[in-house]
Amino acid sequence: MSSKSQQWQVFKRLMSYLTSYKWLTALALSFLLLTTVVKNIIPLVASHFIDRFLGQLSQPALLILLGYYGLYLLQTLLQYLGNLFFARVSFSIVRDIRRDAFANMEKLGMSYFDQTPAGAVVSRITNDTEAISEMFSGILANFVSAVFIFLVTFYTMLTLNVGLTLLVSLLLPCIFILVSLYRKKSEPVIAKTRSLLSDINSKLSESIEGISIVQAFRQEARLIKEFSAINEEHVRYANRSMALDSLFLRPAMSLLKLLAYALLLTYFGLNWQTSGITAGMIYAFIQYVNRLFDPLIEVTQNFSTLQTSMVAAGRVFDLIDESAYEPKQASTGQAITEGKIVFKDVSFSYDGNNKILDKISFEVNKGETIAFVGSTGSGKSSIINVLMRFYEFQSGQVLIDGQDIRTYSQSSLRQSIGLVLQEPFLYHGTVKSNIGMYQELTDQEIKSAAEFVDADQFIQKLPLAYDEPVTERGTTFSTGQRQLLAFARTVASQPKILILDEATANIDSETEQIVQHSLHKMREGRTTIAIAHRLSTIQDANCIYVLHKGKIIESGSHEELLALGGTYHRMYQLQAGMMTS
Repeated sequence: MSSKSQQWQVFKRLMSYLTSYKWLTALALSFLLLTTVVKNIIPLVASHFIDRFLGQLSQPALLILLGYYGLYLLQTLLQYLGNLFFARVSFSIVRDIRRDAFANMEKLGMSYFDQTPAGAVVSRITNDTEAISEMFSGILANFVSAVFIFLVTFYTMLTLNVGLTLLVSLLLPCIFILVSLYRKKSEPVIAKTRSLLSDINSKLSESIEGISIVQAFRQEARLIKEFSAINEEHVRYANRSMALDSLFLRPAMSLLKLLAYALLLTYFGLNWQTSGITAGMIYAFIQYVNRLFDPLIEVTQNFSTLQTSMVAAGRVFDLIDESAYEPKQASTGQAITEGKIVFKDVSFSYDGNNKILDKISFEVNKGETIAFVGSTGSGKSSIINVLMRFYEFQSGQVLIDGQDIRTYSQSSLRQSIGLVLQEPFLYHGTVKSNIGMYQELTDQEIKSAAEFVDADQFIQKLPLAYDEPVTERGTTFSTGQRQLLAFARTVASQPKILILDEATANIDSETEQIVQHSLHKMREGRTTIAIAHRLSTIQDANCIYVLHKGKIIESGSHEELLALGGTYHRMYQLQAGMMTS
């Protein structure tokens, strides 16, 4: 599909959003049309005054003057109302587009976010939708107004004098040639400028999120250099766009308007005695040339913004149309009652080529705890990703309570599995909202969950207790406190299956005792899968699996694995040595 065809498809799709606001749009168009009619009456009134009453102070002359200025006031009022209603349509449409983009983003799978920088997604939902807003509130209103003015003005000019109208019309093809040339030259420049703005947002987002690492490893100079390079390239393309604007838009259009004035005045000067053209008519035609050219100048002046808006809209629609969703689940299904998990020869790859899990098989019964250990990249977290249905596995079978995992609905699956990550994520809100996660839980249920995991002790010491504000990512809380809040959140949902992804990896030894006590209570009666680096935290597991390059190479209890004298034994000795050194 050509770029022009793509832009046409994007434009039609944008216009489809107008259908929800057709009456408001019709009202806005009505005011614009009335404004155009009033604008074209004003020169006629002035022409009549010049030819009939110029130099007179009669009552009719004064009435015409009052009517003349009254029409200007009416024009201002109608134009204000038209722009106001167009702005309302614009903001409503952008709200709908932003809602659609965000709603689809929330449904996308982890694979999409693995490949797409967070800053690029943020840029599409914020900056790009704002560019669309500019198109609807300003450019579209100006374009529709320009069409109305052009048609009504041209018709009025024809009724006044066909010859003068045709004389001015000689310059109209030049306008369309200029617009066509500008579109052809500016389109790739604007697209590149928009892409570079997205890169700037991505680099900025990455730098802010990782600022502690940046400063710890003294990477400020490198990141400043990289950011400056992208920023400079963005400025270069922005300057190219401005150069095209300066060449093809207002200066060129203004020159054409001056030529139209010259043609009219020259014709009038040479033929005023024989043509029957009055001074009032020439004045009216000069005004109509302004009416004819000014809207076209304004539209072409905003053409770069229109191009930017079309590119931005295309990027937003790409996000809305993105179909890299989470793995499909049954729309309805039975609830998980026991929590027994079975993996049968499960193989999984993120890219479809390199196997991360290679024929993994294990079984864990209700109330049992199993653990996975291994070096980084051995596939531990990938087992969790498969079980949580963040990714689709390529072969094998995953069963819960004897049923294929795909037969459970997503809500049933996620409600029955409690996930506690190494880095607990807290939302902006309160302690209460972070534990309850906006589920239909009573204050007592939230408090009971916090008490169960021993989080109530520190919560009660906070100035506002459960109503204590939580800033972004919970930075005002210690790592241990954030983890306890994450535990309370998990317990509050009453899951049948508990997944602990290195839940104590970042906690100090003193806090770990409290957390381990909470974990022990959480595991009671629940099927638990733990991923751990600290082998001391999983010694009581029913079975421990040692992973290496996506395969299970050892399995058994803590004592059995130590007796084997293999990989687990070496890992244990290494950690024991580090503890005693």
